Amino acid sequence: MKIDLTNLITESRNTASQHIDTLSTIDMLKVINDEDKKVALAVEQTLPEISQVVDVITEAFKKGGRLIYTGAGTSGRLGILDASECPPTYGSKPEQVVGLIAGGHTAILRAVENAEDNRELGEGDLKDLNFNGKDVLVGIAASGRTPYVLGAMAYAKSVNATVACISCNPNSLMTKAADISITPIVGAEVVTGSSRMKAGTAQKLVLNMLTTGAMIRSGKVFGNLMVDVEATNAKLVERQKKIVIEATDCSREEAESALAACNGHCKTAIVMVLAQLNAEEAKQLLDNNKGFIRAAIAAGK
Repeated sequence: MKIDLTNLITESRNTASQHIDTLSTIDMLKVINDEDKKVALAVEQTLPEISQVVDVITEAFKKGGRLIYTGAGTSGRLGILDASECPPTYGSKPEQVVGLIAGGHTAILRAVENAEDNRELGEGDLKDLNFNGKDVLVGIAASGRTPYVLGAMAYAKSVNATVACISCNPNSLMTKAADISITPIVGAEVVTGSSRMKAGTAQKLVLNMLTTGAMIRSGKVFGNLMVDVEATNAKLVERQKKIVIEATDCSREEAESALAACNGHCKTAIVMVLAQLNAEEAKQLLDNNKGFIRAAIAAGK
């Protein structure tokens, strides 16, 4: 299979770092840092598209759909990282956001040769998840041409699911295949072709926005507090108490009492304190208002 990388911005040579191997360590790092500063500005240009995808994911969640990431190499690992952080941060079910990587579990730690070149593997991995039209697929690849991802995108389209992509080259095959294309143009890498650097950073920023935005829109954030956090270790037990105190301005004793009464369900504890209700009443209000604290409190007045 002949691959032409000559027209890919992510594979071009960066004039700012052409002599980076001759610089002192501090000057070398300054070059890297100066290039990294461009990433957030590139992502800023794609906010309208990111917003569209957040809204699509939110609607999918409301209907019981899932967010599935698919990628190879660094891109696949970033999707897995973002997906794996959702349950401990937002108390979401592990199957609600899933990351797939070409080559499977082995590829998370070690490259699996040729897996990214297999379109059928991308389709097969989605079939193994029983991917369907209620779900949302986000393909991730800096180049915008990875066959594994394109195979998954084509299958997702065939079952009438919404398909988005994140890449760093304009007018790519993935861009043309997606319903919504997020394309932060970060330019040439400091080390030519090392797209785990600026392109990877851009992908991580976008992924952060997608899940954080969808979780906020799903009622899992009150103010800027992650109120659906599950206390699965000592640090998170303490964090829950702090969140209840911050959200309600109550005492530590009141927070501990409320959390104990509702079996450590942070949202319920907050509604209990703010609306002066018992645990059962607060839980019922939350259930009636789809887990949104503000709506639950307003309904309880």
